[in-house]
Amino acid sequence: MNTLPARGALITGAGRRIGRAIALDLARAGWAVAVHYHTSAAAAEAVVAEITEGGGRACALACDLMREADTETLIGRAEDALGPITCLVNNASVFESDRPETASRASWDRAMEVNLRAPFVLIQALAAALPAGVQGNVVNILDQRVWRLTPLFTSYTVSKVGLWTLTQTLAMAIAPRLRINAVGPGPTLPSLRQTDAQFCRQWSKMPLKRAVAPEEIAGAVRFLLDAPSITGQMIAVDAGQHLGWTADATLLADDE
Repeated sequence: MNTLPARGALITGAGRRIGRAIALDLARAGWAVAVHYHTSAAAAEAVVAEITEGGGRACALACDLMREADTETLIGRAEDALGPITCLVNNASVFESDRPETASRASWDRAMEVNLRAPFVLIQALAAALPAGVQGNVVNILDQRVWRLTPLFTSYTVSKVGLWTLTQTLAMAIAPRLRINAVGPGPTLPSLRQTDAQFCRQWSKMPLKRAVAPEEIAGAVRFLLDAPSITGQMIAVDAGQHLGWTADATLLADDE
């Protein structure tokens, strides 16, 4: 099986934050990149412009991952624009704060559809579309908390633990056609709920006492793509956060 196929990648949620860093990094490494977005059209087009101005190939693709019929077409649309897609990075995520007493059917469904169901649908589509004899790659962006659970973010946490299980299950079920791995970020960028001071307090509790740079997440993704004997694994890029969790006021829901 050819493990050095045409280098076309689809990255979900690639217009901003970690997804942007992954898209730019893969483009610098020679990948043609499909930049998926939902509502961040201007940001996605800016990523595409940066890639093409640097001599790379890229396109921006809109898709609401809550709409499964649209999700099913995303790999095909990326291939229409760029040629064969052999890499999928499931980065798009819904990260909403809920607890058992506040979680609703709507919050549960948003997390499960975007964080778990859509990645599965895209993996199915990638496996079906791969050229004969070509091995593809999937990297799921999880969260270090799948190794060290907390009582926060109920729907989000369950969806990410589900995606971690899916990563390992499909790494067995679809091998050797696909290698499927994951990256588990720790505190990387302030969330929409955080001030800079709150974010600083959060990462200061980590063993390495530093925030993670988005480029470090991108580097871990690229390492997994370039490691042909690795599958079913997760790399926690989290300044050591998965090693322990402190039930401290500075780490409660308002600070995450």
